[in-house]
Amino acid sequence: MRPIRYFFYSLSSILLLSIATGCSNPKQNSNVLHTSPHTSIFGKNVLIFDDSMNLDSIKMTLEALHEQQKYNEFGSERYALLFKPGSYDVDVTVDYYVQALGLGRYPDDVTINGAVQSTSSTSGNKVTTMFWRGAENFKIIPKNGEMIYWAVSQAAPYRRMHVAGDINFDKGSWASGGVLANSLVEGRAGLTTGQQWMTRNSSIGSWEGGNWNRVFVGVEGAPNDTWPAQPTTVIDKTPVIREKPFLTYTESGDYAIFVPELLRETSGPSWMNRNEEGELISIAEFHIAFPDKDNSTSINQALADGKHIMFTPGIYELDETLTITKSNTVMLGIGLPTLITQNGEIAVATHDIPGIKIAGIMVDAGPKLSPTLIQIGTEASDEDYSDNPISLHDIYCRVGGAVVGQANTTITINSNYVIGDHFWLWRADHGTGTEWMDGQNKHGLVVNGDHVTIYGLFNEHFQGYQTLWKGEYGRTCFYQSEIPYSPPSLELWNDNGQPGYASYKVADSVENHEAYGLGIYSFFRGEPTVSNNVRLENAMEVPDNSGIVITHISTFAELNGGINHSINGLGESTEVGELKQYDGFKGKE
Repeated sequence: MRPIRYFFYSLSSILLLSIATGCSNPKQNSNVLHTSPHTSIFGKNVLIFDDSMNLDSIKMTLEALHEQQKYNEFGSERYALLFKPGSYDVDVTVDYYVQALGLGRYPDDVTINGAVQSTSSTSGNKVTTMFWRGAENFKIIPKNGEMIYWAVSQAAPYRRMHVAGDINFDKGSWASGGVLANSLVEGRAGLTTGQQWMTRNSSIGSWEGGNWNRVFVGVEGAPNDTWPAQPTTVIDKTPVIREKPFLTYTESGDYAIFVPELLRETSGPSWMNRNEEGELISIAEFHIAFPDKDNSTSINQALADGKHIMFTPGIYELDETLTITKSNTVMLGIGLPTLITQNGEIAVATHDIPGIKIAGIMVDAGPKLSPTLIQIGTEASDEDYSDNPISLHDIYCRVGGAVVGQANTTITINSNYVIGDHFWLWRADHGTGTEWMDGQNKHGLVVNGDHVTIYGLFNEHFQGYQTLWKGEYGRTCFYQSEIPYSPPSLELWNDNGQPGYASYKVADSVENHEAYGLGIYSFFRGEPTVSNNVRLENAMEVPDNSGIVITHISTFAELNGGINHSINGLGESTEVGELKQYDGFKGKE
């Protein structure tokens, strides 16, 4: 997204905990890490609250963390805020690299009388750079009926939430969100000025707003599909989904991870009647990983021993691939743990086996070129695990931004029937390592497997096709993509002589593919003599086969250049300042 540059300051986590416990003497800080009532088996960057604790102490801790993290866009600090079942009269403000989690079995088990919110912004209430945060599994009762603001852009999901009121996903200025999933909003949900939004398996009282692209999948209370008068795409039922695994605190006083069962043809939240089916896995079956103690060797040994993996918040520098070799393994991150490749290896790879769940991790490309950052299944994968597929939830990959990096692709899916539940794949447009020649960064996503379904695919700025889909019977529900900002010239950025690379490319050999609600945008910038001449020929390219169905394409252009066509040479050009909407494409019978 468009860079907003600013300065930030950082409190240490030691000072944060000293504030929480009333320890202001720096000489006593070393004891605070071990004596704070907010720390636990998950380490010092996971703060745990229960409603018997001093309320002022909780508020001071939350406020100190907010002040530390609100502009810490490329910092190394990571935190998870865990609230045990109970009722809390607080506002929980969530900022960069902070995840707030209710530990109930159901959202109503943890009630916040106030807000779980993201309210930080840059100049003019812009939130286009408010990334990498999340909130899950709370009931929120707003004070005095006030609006809840979860004003965010990419990589900031609001999941498994019960809002007993209204919620807005921007602050009346630039915004580029976002995802609401498996949630109940009793009142109004929506946008005032935000570009796009996806809502999945939720129930809402009503919806308002959304400028370029809004998609509703399995949503009770979704607005009518009035395309193109309003940029709305509605899919009544979610074809297949496994909701994201989550950490919970049991009645016996133990931690466990709940893994929801696979569901088909659903609408509304999975938990509404408190009868959600799934598997409860004791924390004792997990290897709890810490960034200051664990490395590739220790994590791989735990995987080989049959352990699930829970990453606690922090930065993990990997010198070899983490390889999942056992069926039904859960790899769960809390507090946005970030894996960074060091030697050009793949960060996480799986065998072609059923039931793997990977959720809540970030992966940064490192200094040496990786073929891909995440690889699901081997190249020869061809098994049918439709009854127990691999699922991927809240996966964020970066090339540049925080560290200089190189990756040919960020996610490669070889296995069949994989479910993707919210990805943000980002070649950085600001921060470090953003120059065109800083590294090879060809694709965000390559899909080779068949019957792969992805909900909420955000994929931006790579130098070739953002998305390259080679598998059969693929399906995407909601797509957001900005093509690269600064190609040096069409001589360096062309597809066999054609201007630029389509953002979403379905290979010529594919017979069957579906995609719904796609927003593809150009913001060419740089020297006017260069960027005025850089254009994109097609936002999408697909084969003209009878099984190809594309529904609703929005294109937008700003700054310089433009987009010549929506798909396959069809659709009017999109010039600077224009939003164009194209009904879609159906291949020849």
